[in-house]
Amino acid sequence: GFAGTPGYLSPEVLKKEPYGKPVDIWACGVILYILLVGYPPFWDEDQHRLYAQIKAGAYDYPSPEWDTVTPEAKNLINSMLTVNPAKRITAAEALKHPWICQRERVASVVHRQETVDCLRKFNARRKLK
Repeated sequence: GFAGTPGYLSPEVLKKEPYGKPVDIWACGVILYILLVGYPPFWDEDQHRLYAQIKAGAYDYPSPEWDTVTPEAKNLINSMLTVNPAKRITAAEALKHPWICQRERVASVVHRQETVDCLRKFNARRKLK
């Protein structure tokens, strides 16, 4: 078995490869994705299919939820959810990412109701397990 919540596990952990700090960046990428739209990037009732999605880095940005999310936010997620840990963004690099550093240029936006609703459903589903 694996230590960790299945949807947050990195590809290298699932492949039983040596791992280090990049696994935390991967998990943060999953969390950022969830915070922006209210559901996870990787999801399947079947754990084997879920693990296959994660190992392949198979996620997308479906409409309409992602239509109002900035390209910079998606770029940061892509950098965090890079399958190869050697090419994954580091914590220091993430802190210098434009989406993090240029927040004052972005208009403050209220939480979208769709995201709040999705988060409620996601949390309810999580509690059922």
